[in-house]
Amino acid sequence: MEIIKAADYQGMSRKAANIISAQVILFPKSVLGLATGSTPLGIYKQLVNWYQKGDIDFRDIRSVNLDEYCELSPEDPQSYHYYMQENFFKYVNFQRKNIQIPNGLANDIEEECVRYDKIILDVGGIDLQLLGLGNTGHIGFNEPDQCFDKMTHRVKLSSQTITDNSRFFKSMDEVPRHAITMGIKAIMQARKILLVVNGDNKSEILEKVLFGPVTPEVPASILQLHPNVIVIADEDALSTIRLQHPNL
Repeated sequence: MEIIKAADYQGMSRKAANIISAQVILFPKSVLGLATGSTPLGIYKQLVNWYQKGDIDFRDIRSVNLDEYCELSPEDPQSYHYYMQENFFKYVNFQRKNIQIPNGLANDIEEECVRYDKIILDVGGIDLQLLGLGNTGHIGFNEPDQCFDKMTHRVKLSSQTITDNSRFFKSMDEVPRHAITMGIKAIMQARKILLVVNGDNKSEILEKVLFGPVTPEVPASILQLHPNVIVIADEDALSTIRLQHPNL
């Protein structure tokens, strides 16, 4: 595991975008696993900037998104279909056929999860998976659990996650209670993982993720066992780690 320190959110975003752009430039038919939420916004903005300058080309890149809320249509401004379109896809030259996001409106959610796992298998697996980190230690929507071995599945969101995500909605009552998420087992099959973290509110959970016991109660702790993980965090997110591990 490689830990890279950034001075602030902008620095974190640029360093992460550098790694993604290198993947795209060197391997133009890569499969990218993409994340949503507030943390990746600066990364997507930087990638769009480089695309508009002619420095990067997404024409043959394929993408699979981590998750989607259940019962939100792709046109809903709070859906992750909408998020990806408005913050990234509409500004770059991804081919629509190469974009995959779970269908939160599927009549049969279990069937949709099986379909999504098959999509990942059919594209040859994920070359680079981008991850943020939730306050519960979740990656994707994989909440604290009793096991790590799940593939794509429907998850009931924890009260902490609902509270955290309510800032994107008019009220907490509007936050969906369930989502489809790529499972821990599916995430761990990615060839390279890029975890981005910012803010002092994430410092304690980041220390547990990187240096605590590997336990499904802290889902992201499983990343300690992955052979190719890059963590990019700003100084605030690393504050607890620096106290506990001054040599880093």
